[in-house]
Amino acid sequence: MLLWIIGFSLLGSVGAVAGAALFLFFPKGIRKTLIPYLISYATGTLLGAAFLGMIPAGLKLAPALAVTSTVLAGMVFFFLLEKFVLWRHCHDSTCEVHGRAAPLILIGDAFHNFVDGVVIAAAFLTSIPLGVTASLAVIAHEIPQEVGDFAILLDNGYGRTKAIVLNGLSAATTLPGAVVAYFWLGEMRTAVPYILAISAASFIYIAAADLIPGLHRQVTAAASLRQLVLLLAGIGTIAIFHHGG
Repeated sequence: MLLWIIGFSLLGSVGAVAGAALFLFFPKGIRKTLIPYLISYATGTLLGAAFLGMIPAGLKLAPALAVTSTVLAGMVFFFLLEKFVLWRHCHDSTCEVHGRAAPLILIGDAFHNFVDGVVIAAAFLTSIPLGVTASLAVIAHEIPQEVGDFAILLDNGYGRTKAIVLNGLSAATTLPGAVVAYFWLGEMRTAVPYILAISAASFIYIAAADLIPGLHRQVTAAASLRQLVLLLAGIGTIAIFHHGG
């Protein structure tokens, strides 16, 4: 059983990153053209994953006040973390630092993927067919999100190789999540809603503090309409996968 869990955890994490990484092999000109579109789409997937997936799942496992308080505390934590990133890069009050969203999204994804590992292990311990189904669902909802993450990393100045390596490392937390859950599932159940809440906080913070202000720099009616349609498409994609699950 442990081999099944390890195998499908790797498939769920590495498979999603590998599928999304195909975007990186488009010609540079096409990638540059697509990135603004994908940033809008990524904003939707981040908000959708937080509000339609992680927070509702956390509310099923823990009291509402505990979950929402953890989301709030998580947003304050990511605010402080971003301040630390800014401070590390520049001590000049007029300095503008680019690439702030990249470390935050990698940390948030690491939390999220850890929880995916817990979910996969719990499903396999219920039944093998359920475990396979859960693993396929993880791949399905991760691919659109990972494509958006790659777009954010590229937009923040990361090269293709660095983006693949860092996103791969972030995705790899699925495996320890699954292994820890296999051996200590009873203890992990109490922590899952709070891990979900912190992950949701990171996604909401990234979307609201880093991505949406960038979208507002384009003020034409056509650009605004395109952004809205893509943002709703990102939300809709996550909604479909979660409804299907």
